Amino acid sequence: MNLSRAKPAITSGSALKQGRGNSASGNIPEFEEFLQKRDYAGALTLLEFKQFQEPSVNIDLWMAYCSFHKGDYKRALSIYQQLHSQNQETPDICLNLACCYFYLGMYEESRQILQNAESCPLKTRLNFHLSHKLNDESMLMEHHQQLQDIIEDQLSLAAIHYLRAHYQEAIDIYKRLLLQNRDNLALNVYVALCYYKLDYYDVSQEVLGVYLNQYSDSVIATNLKACNHFRLYNGAAAESELRTIVDHSANAGFGHDLVKHNLVVFRNGEGAMQVFPPLVDVVAEARLNLVIHYLRQSDTKEAYDLIKDLQPAVPQEYILKGVVNAALGQELNSNEHIKTAEECFQLVGSSSSECDTIPGRQCMAAAFFLAGQFEEVLVYLTSIKSYLHSDDTFNFNYAQAKTACDQYKEAEETFLLIQDSKIREDYVYISNLARCYVMNNKAQSAWELYLKMETSPESFNLLLLIANDCYRMGEFWYAAKAFDMLDRLEPNPEFWEGKRGAIVGVFQGVIAQKFPVDMLGDVLQLLRNSTSSQADHIAKVIRKWAKEKRLSVV
Repeated sequence: MNLSRAKPAITSGSALKQGRGNSASGNIPEFEEFLQKRDYAGALTLLEFKQFQEPSVNIDLWMAYCSFHKGDYKRALSIYQQLHSQNQETPDICLNLACCYFYLGMYEESRQILQNAESCPLKTRLNFHLSHKLNDESMLMEHHQQLQDIIEDQLSLAAIHYLRAHYQEAIDIYKRLLLQNRDNLALNVYVALCYYKLDYYDVSQEVLGVYLNQYSDSVIATNLKACNHFRLYNGAAAESELRTIVDHSANAGFGHDLVKHNLVVFRNGEGAMQVFPPLVDVVAEARLNLVIHYLRQSDTKEAYDLIKDLQPAVPQEYILKGVVNAALGQELNSNEHIKTAEECFQLVGSSSSECDTIPGRQCMAAAFFLAGQFEEVLVYLTSIKSYLHSDDTFNFNYAQAKTACDQYKEAEETFLLIQDSKIREDYVYISNLARCYVMNNKAQSAWELYLKMETSPESFNLLLLIANDCYRMGEFWYAAKAFDMLDRLEPNPEFWEGKRGAIVGVFQGVIAQKFPVDMLGDVLQLLRNSTSSQADHIAKVIRKWAKEKRLSVV
């Protein structure tokens, strides 16, 4: 989609003939055949042989051309620089240097050398793209007005639409160009790429097939096919598609970095630290995927350092920046990071292009979640529940919102759907599920959750939650046990008062025949564990009542 070279460094094969002399004329069809097959590695091998026999500026130019189209922009740049330093009278040398600098990401250098190039449509297109890369909006509009209604300029305009996430506008241009000439099969790849970005993976695959039927060895097209398979099926299916071009891309050079990057994604991050860091700012998605890798490793600080200076331009970048700030804000208890996350999610969720998409509604739910407006969270999450009913992360957030809105039955059912062991071991999961159990009259299940935990500050907090919730729900026996445990772990008058009230509640329940009489023996045991003088008095009252009722309690 970026600016691609529109013409060779020299205009025809005749120049190569002249440079080699008559003795080499028999090899020209072979060289042209390499170009027709896009076998630039083969063409370079032949050129190097000819250059060894009889050095020629024209052969140098062809070597630069083939290196450029092979994706070896450094070599092409080196050849052009050498020719430029020798003051060779070669056509478009400054323009060619600018193109090499552009593809190497050296945009300032490209703009400077481009000033020395003669005016032509390619210079206009390159300036158009440089203005976008350097965020110069005024120059972007100026060069936009200079574009003509020719295929190269329209392709350049469509590329800028694509880079600015205006995918439908890009599709409209490509389709119009296809109507004018159906033989431009590569346009189908661009259309397919736009549909991929719009999440229409089936449509993308169908359009892409038109090109792959003719050029099955295309690295870019096969890579896009693999990406569609990844979205439609899984990483294994995507990798099987990509395997056919792995060796070819390594030999060809062009697209090899992209293939390496995507293989890591398809393998769920395997080899991420070896592949992603060198590709940051080389492959556009490498930075974002490295951030995701850090988040999966719970290395929030590294993720933040990598994304803090990124100025989001597309929804995915806003979403990821929001996720990182939300994670760091919760980790550091920082309102500033939480506010940044909320703003990022709000921008995506309220945008006209994303508001009715699944990610857009998830973003609005996330913004309201961070703001504590859980009724609104449920409005958005419920609207997409049917698409994500088996997604553990979705269910975790949905169940938390249900719990916050006192919808405990549905919350418990959703919590129990979660299979991810990492989520199930999280204190937020355990504490919310415990609350649901208590509120759904399953206090014993909540108590069992506590018993499974190792002694820690989190287990203490869970015990406190169970004690208070059970007391509030009239589950006095489990409230008494919880307050008794709290009082033993950390003696506190408030815990004794909670334990005393819960024990009296059990006693009242026995009198009202809501609890079995056997519970009184357990209650008396709890009172024996207490050091308060009130404990003996309560025990005497219970024993006296039992004696009057002719009940045996220990």
